[in-house]
Amino acid sequence: MTNNFFLEITVESVDAALAAARGGADRIELCADLRCGGLTPTPETMRNARAALRLPIFTMVRPRAGNFVYTKDEISIMKSQIAQARHLRMDGIVFGLLREDSSVDVSLLKTLVAFAAPLPVTFHRAFDETRDLFEALEDVISAGATRILTSGGASKALQALDTLAKLVQMAGERIIIVPGSGIHPENFVVVRQAVGAREYHSGLSGVLPYGSADYARFEAAVRSIAQHKSRKPQC
Repeated sequence: MTNNFFLEITVESVDAALAAARGGADRIELCADLRCGGLTPTPETMRNARAALRLPIFTMVRPRAGNFVYTKDEISIMKSQIAQARHLRMDGIVFGLLREDSSVDVSLLKTLVAFAAPLPVTFHRAFDETRDLFEALEDVISAGATRILTSGGASKALQALDTLAKLVQMAGERIIIVPGSGIHPENFVVVRQAVGAREYHSGLSGVLPYGSADYARFEAAVRSIAQHKSRKPQC
């Protein structure tokens, strides 16, 4: 494990994104309605975030709450949202696609990865609902996605450290595993030492409950995680 890691912070407003940037975030995941796991943000939010931030912004593309098995009409909506995000100069796209049997919809994923190009694609935590995480890992790699956001199949990353470490090991240089869910300043070092990933994801909902405006506290919490990039790890 090295001192260097990449910190992605998920937000649903430009003010929260600015606070995360001040705190030392390396990338923003921009969403709407984080209470339901995150939906596609409005074009206005994407436009305003791009105008305000120099950091890379990855935008969620998820047309509705609920499962990740989409109809043809919903896929058309997702394509429109991807095109809109590319037009508004987002730096990456975040989505997930499953079949009824809880496997990755590889064919559809390949289609949308190609459609999103040249923007990189993160396969989000739909991954944690797959029937076999290690089979899903190979499926997502084969479809050409760049990252997988995952809690290792558990509700929180801290509950699946061994699985996350194995995913990181199996992924190697083929794809970036981004541990997320429930990562905060008090447990980050434990997660990082156990998993050894290159990138980490946090929403810090315990610090800034969805709908709150305590951005100073949010900024401080992001900084508490980001500061470990310059410290010698206690491994």
